[in-house]
Amino acid sequence: MTLCDTASSAPVRDGRARRRASVPAAPVPNIHAVDLFCGIGGLTYGLRSSGVDVKAGYDIDTSCRHAFEANNPGANFIATDIRNLRYGHIEAHFQGADVTALVGCAPCQPFSAHTRRSRGQRNDDCSLLLEFARLVGEGKPEIVSIENVPGLARHEAFTQFLATLRALDYHVEHDVLSCLQYGVPQRRRRLVLLASRTGRISLPAASANRQDAQPTVAEFIRRQPHLADGEHHAGDSAHVTMPLSELNRRRIRQSKPGGTWRDWDDDLVNPCHRQAYYPAPYGRMRWDAPAPTITTQFCYYSTGRFGHPEQHRTISVREAALLQTFPQDYDLVDPESQLVVRKLARQVGNAVPVNLAAAIGTAIVEAANVH
Repeated sequence: MTLCDTASSAPVRDGRARRRASVPAAPVPNIHAVDLFCGIGGLTYGLRSSGVDVKAGYDIDTSCRHAFEANNPGANFIATDIRNLRYGHIEAHFQGADVTALVGCAPCQPFSAHTRRSRGQRNDDCSLLLEFARLVGEGKPEIVSIENVPGLARHEAFTQFLATLRALDYHVEHDVLSCLQYGVPQRRRRLVLLASRTGRISLPAASANRQDAQPTVAEFIRRQPHLADGEHHAGDSAHVTMPLSELNRRRIRQSKPGGTWRDWDDDLVNPCHRQAYYPAPYGRMRWDAPAPTITTQFCYYSTGRFGHPEQHRTISVREAALLQTFPQDYDLVDPESQLVVRKLARQVGNAVPVNLAAAIGTAIVEAANVH
């Protein structure tokens, strides 16, 4: 499984190509980046795979340190609240760089559709994104990138963020992108923004071999070892699931891939199920289709279509990480800490899908090479 599906360049054999190849290539810019709200390192890992040298990640959640540093050697995890961070604190990471980049994904729950339905927009929702904007204003890095839920685009915080960038003469591109186009096997849509102070920058192009075929659940998790609910695999501590109640064991046995609670016997259905605004809770994934968006709640059978396609359990932490396009050997579990499934689920669900991150990294490198 590759980090990012990109077309390789075949050797060109005509004479003109040979003459062009004899001209010394322009040096590749040395791009240093700092990842704000880095979590367990999905964005950092993907950017690094594309040639962006992420030097450090900042996050307030110290439980993410192990996964970030174990999988991104040389990148430091720095635990701090962004409200206490000044651009002067991170400038050392940019020493020797030809191009500097400030990237990140502010915690997205304030802007999610679920949050807006349940509590509306609150004044404190925008604080973290505006802290990001403050740091951009203090240091004016050459490139800025953010990734977040689509709902952010409708929030005043995003309007203010755009105004800050344009006032600082950044060229800005942003859109809501389907992660399917970048080899992520989820029906996940994300708002991606790229901005440059040195010239035009473009959003990432779709992966060459994903124009027509959608990635499926089977491609990414079918070969994982069998598990029962509540078990973990001896050879991979991240291949672990939450236990089901006896009632939910009965329910999952009646659940069909792609189906809903409407497939159950009447005595298994609660009135609250019929009142739900969508029928996905207690659903199973399908082998031959993409997964739903992997959220921080994927470890719970009741919170979405997170049932395994055929085994009577939810997907495991490892399987969710694979659907987030982390590599199979991504080290998620700190051997010095107690294994807590819901904590790991939160970390994986909050992560930027690695393939999308790699595509963003490619766009950054291309912009740096042009300018």
